[in-house]
Amino acid sequence: MMFDDYAPQDALRDGEAPAKQALTVSGAMALAKASLEQCYVTLVGEVSELSDKAGYKAVYFTVKDDKASLPCMMWMNRYRSSGVVLSIGSLVELTGRFTLYAAKGRMNFDVHGLKLAGEGNLRMQAANLARKLEAEGLMNPARKRPIPKYPESIGLVTSPRGAAVHDVLRTLRRRYPLATVRLAGVPVEGKDAPRYLANAIAAVAESDAEVLLLVRGGGSFEDLMPFNDEGLARAIVACPIPVVTGIGHEPDTSIADMVADFRASTPTGAAEAVSPRQENLQQGFKNAAARIASACGRTVEGLESSLDALASRPVLRDPGLLFSQDSFELDNLAMRMQRAIPQGIAKDERELAHAYSLLARLAPSLVSRQLAETAAMQARLSHVGAGLCANAEQELALAAARLNDLSPLAVLGRGYAIARDSEGHVVKSTHQVTSGERIDIAVSDGSIACHVD
Repeated sequence: MMFDDYAPQDALRDGEAPAKQALTVSGAMALAKASLEQCYVTLVGEVSELSDKAGYKAVYFTVKDDKASLPCMMWMNRYRSSGVVLSIGSLVELTGRFTLYAAKGRMNFDVHGLKLAGEGNLRMQAANLARKLEAEGLMNPARKRPIPKYPESIGLVTSPRGAAVHDVLRTLRRRYPLATVRLAGVPVEGKDAPRYLANAIAAVAESDAEVLLLVRGGGSFEDLMPFNDEGLARAIVACPIPVVTGIGHEPDTSIADMVADFRASTPTGAAEAVSPRQENLQQGFKNAAARIASACGRTVEGLESSLDALASRPVLRDPGLLFSQDSFELDNLAMRMQRAIPQGIAKDERELAHAYSLLARLAPSLVSRQLAETAAMQARLSHVGAGLCANAEQELALAAARLNDLSPLAVLGRGYAIARDSEGHVVKSTHQVTSGERIDIAVSDGSIACHVD
């Protein structure tokens, strides 16, 4: 470009002719505009002013550092597609070109690309990942598993160096020394830390651990970024045992915390979440023992009441009642049988004699033959009748013997005795009577009145 093309037409100073290569203001601005707008740059600055009112076609803001400031403009469609929400104090990384408004002599930065810089960019990445995993249901409370109350083996994934591992181990030894700790020491910072952490979780899950602690001490947001990794989050979800996290301090919340089964604010809090206090265990044992003793006492009292109720029944107070009615009925039955059989035979004999007399008048020869057969039949009938009587008497004797064996009197007949107090209750223990108290001793042939010495 030739400077002569921009030579002024009017005098520049009183008494002086314009220099041959001097530029007009518009020419200088045009030269600057042509030079600036051809250059794309990327810069980083802090947002100090912001105007993004509804209805504007562009967002206007100013970025600065400790030595300069720069007004910026970004068309609304580009701003929305960036996914960044600007705010005063945000550290941003801008890509674009300078523009020069010649009429006012003002320079702007036309922003084509926008993203958060430093920690802001990391936070935006973590927020985007959190929204993605939440949409998949990985943070759903219904998916999360309960923590075992009394784990015998606890997995621990953390750095083998640093305060976190010592805090956790000290807490577990103090509160719950019964548990075995399976420690997997891995790096918790750096770009490879998420992979190491995920592999350690898988390894601990294959051991006998019943719950897993994933912990680390405090640090900056950038230090905690390994716990905002998608691969680590999916490893936590895939772990077959519950995972408890204690990452950083109270304000710090990572993606790992969001998908874990339980989130504690610190490593010490995570250790406390999986370890019951010894005092609580001891009190629990005492409570359980008291409940067992109470249940046993109620059972014994119930059995004693049932036994007293049985002992007070008339049949046990007078055991003879148990079989007296049956014995009476058996005696009656035997007497009826003894009377019925001879009477039946006599009746049959009379009927036979009558029939013989009739036959004798009709056919003497037939009668003689029938008399012989009748005599033989009578002999057989007498034999059978005698056998039936003998069998009936034998069965009656066996039944009476069985009833006698079941009788408490038979037990008394073998030398045993039953003691009852003054109210008729059976005495089963020395604790039921006192010295001088009157008791009755039932033996096989009566009772004996005694006094306790």
